[in-house]
Amino acid sequence: MTTLSDTTNPDSAIVSTPEPDPGNRNERQLTTLANILKAGGDGLRLEILRVLRNGAFGVLELSGMFDMRQPGMSHHLKVLVKAGLAETQREGNQIFYRRPIINTRPAAGNAEKWLIQSMFKAIDTSPLSDEMQRKIDAIQNLRALQSRAFFNKNADKFVQQQELIAEYAYYARPCVNLLKTESFARPATALEIGPGQGQFLAKLSPLFDKVYALDNACSMLEQSKQFAAAHQLPNIEFVLGDSGVAVELGLKADAVIINMVLHHVANPSGLFQDSAKLLNSGGIVLITELTHHSQAWVQDKCGDIWLGFEPEQLEQWAANAGLAEKDSVFIGLRNGFQVQVRKFTSVAIQ
Repeated sequence: MTTLSDTTNPDSAIVSTPEPDPGNRNERQLTTLANILKAGGDGLRLEILRVLRNGAFGVLELSGMFDMRQPGMSHHLKVLVKAGLAETQREGNQIFYRRPIINTRPAAGNAEKWLIQSMFKAIDTSPLSDEMQRKIDAIQNLRALQSRAFFNKNADKFVQQQELIAEYAYYARPCVNLLKTESFARPATALEIGPGQGQFLAKLSPLFDKVYALDNACSMLEQSKQFAAAHQLPNIEFVLGDSGVAVELGLKADAVIINMVLHHVANPSGLFQDSAKLLNSGGIVLITELTHHSQAWVQDKCGDIWLGFEPEQLEQWAANAGLAEKDSVFIGLRNGFQVQVRKFTSVAIQ
């Protein structure tokens, strides 16, 4: 038993704090486990959890996928959230639902975490139906189309808008430093996804024998081409498309670089999966991204879909793609944003 007393007041009463009752703790744990099992004991809710493996979705998006009214879908999501099988993610005025961010290491000693991990592993063993996958693809393609339209319309304002959040100089040097700690076999190849106006290509060009510049907005890719020509960067190959196109083309790289792009991507977890497929053995994925924030004005001004990401979220997506963190740098900015520079590599070579 622990006691607390106010030694400055001799008349103060001694307050006793009883030790936790192991019986009560065990009972609470059993109640928690029962709630998890009860929430997961419904076929529809299990299907919702399977869909959430593909990313975060709003209640209207999920209602459309399952052809049900919003109140009914809201009820199921509320049950999943209460049980810890799902959680909310606020993006400005919108609320998305996702699977909880759970450390991917073994959950020894934590019964709730072990149960949730086991449940997710079990329901992920079989693929979604073709019809459901088409519905997911349609939503993510619509997001990508809206993002691409924004950049095609605002390509000439890209730098000014981006630097409202984080100036290129703040994260370029840490990125280069993390690249220089690697010893790539020659010839070495880099692939930058979303090069913007091409500034970082000037850093990659002397470090690699060949550099791919990949962008799904033709106007942005044209600006990168003009930058490379003006700075005489002869080893850049430009590719129009997204990471899925790069995979289909069979591109391979020793380093995949994704600078301030992930918050514009319709399916961030999918980008991790594609990046892992694009890596040569021993390669790295280098990501510069905002940590999660609440400054919703960036959605209108900068075309952001997501308001940054928790560091643990990136780690979980990386682990799901067979990648492990190798190094990281966090940079706090005076405007309230924080930038994370993360380097991931194949788990197999750790």
